[in-house]
Amino acid sequence: MSQHDDFGPRPGEESVTLPERFDAGLHFIGRLRTPWTRRADCPKNGTQSDAVCTAVVDPLFAPALQNVTGASHLILLYWMDRADRTLVRQQPRHAEGSRGTFSLRSPARPNPIALAVVELLGREGDALRVRGLDCLDGTPLLDIKPYYASTDARPQATVDRAGTR
Repeated sequence: MSQHDDFGPRPGEESVTLPERFDAGLHFIGRLRTPWTRRADCPKNGTQSDAVCTAVVDPLFAPALQNVTGASHLILLYWMDRADRTLVRQQPRHAEGSRGTFSLRSPARPNPIALAVVELLGREGDALRVRGLDCLDGTPLLDIKPYYASTDARPQATVDRAGTR
């Protein structure tokens, strides 16, 4: 399967031409190691797999891991580097009709930043063993933050999948 077939627009989707220049710069702080090398094998979200994955932090940023094991769960922000960045309207396989990219959790978006709340299983040097990822092996890691149930959880939050609210 070609990259276009695997990641490109489907019927009913709309793409745009991105600006020539970027507004910001980023430093990848490491890479995520997962069992998935093909998009078709990757879970749709981290709750669909019990796979133990690894967040490998580059040596330059390893000192930032101090005290990280004090958290039972972490928020990982990562860059879906193989995703289509031009889609503004998408056609989910499960839905009738298209949806705006910002109403979806799809990796295809202008800035393919993904977020996962993962369970921290342990630290081995510059690597964190975690459960709850949903990305391809080698995905660049942007940031690690502690998950605070007291401030990060919003039990009253809802999503109207049809977007009619």
